[in-house]
Amino acid sequence: MRAGFDPAIVWAVWMRNFTVYRRTWVMNILPNFFEPLLYLVGLGLGLGAYLEGPLHGPAYVAFIGPGLMAAAAMNGASFETTYNMFVRMTFSRLYEAYLGTPALVQDVVLGELLWATTRALAYGCAFLLVLLGFDLAGYRVVTSWWALALPPVLALIGACFALIGQCFTSLIRVIDLYAYYYTLFLTPLFLFSGIFFHVSRFPFGEQIAWCTPLYHSVRLCRGLSQGAVGLEQLVSALWLLGVSAVLFAIVPRRLRERLVR
Repeated sequence: MRAGFDPAIVWAVWMRNFTVYRRTWVMNILPNFFEPLLYLVGLGLGLGAYLEGPLHGPAYVAFIGPGLMAAAAMNGASFETTYNMFVRMTFSRLYEAYLGTPALVQDVVLGELLWATTRALAYGCAFLLVLLGFDLAGYRVVTSWWALALPPVLALIGACFALIGQCFTSLIRVIDLYAYYYTLFLTPLFLFSGIFFHVSRFPFGEQIAWCTPLYHSVRLCRGLSQGAVGLEQLVSALWLLGVSAVLFAIVPRRLRERLVR
């Protein structure tokens, strides 16, 4: 049995998903992209007007904008490797069809990972364009040339959350269990990873948040957007890379146990 990846098959898996997405992107973009945008407008412009101190008004938009960009990348990758992947694997039996060809499980995993990362990058970069529009209106969300490094960082964020989603998908047999994934994992991350407030205001908040992927994603995006780049951002990038590497070693084996009987 072949041990490595076949680039042609990986590309075919990516291309199949892209071809389908071209027909359905209008329906799919609504929850993944517009939800963070609504938070940016509703909380940034609405709540921000009532805040006092250093985060008053436009400064609050600048504070939450980069974090919501990270959340947009998270959403794009997560939805693709949870519900969409489960449907392809369980209901449409697409993975069984893949494995009836020279494709191996690792080819399918990498193809799906690259596609989920592509969606995360698209949503994240689209949100970055929105933030640049806010800059033109005087909100100064993106103020540093370090922002040029945001696309690869958004791809890294997408890859990390895609692998987390793939790992969860490899463990479950019932689609209803995704309610727990979104309610008990992604929603707490969204609320308590430093997007809307400094997590240090809670006892041990920073220490707990440090162990979660969105906290590091927010710290990276905020630092690059505003030129605050230092050791913290390097540590966050290495954290995301390390977790992604570990999961990339686990996911193919888990899905192989699930698919190959």
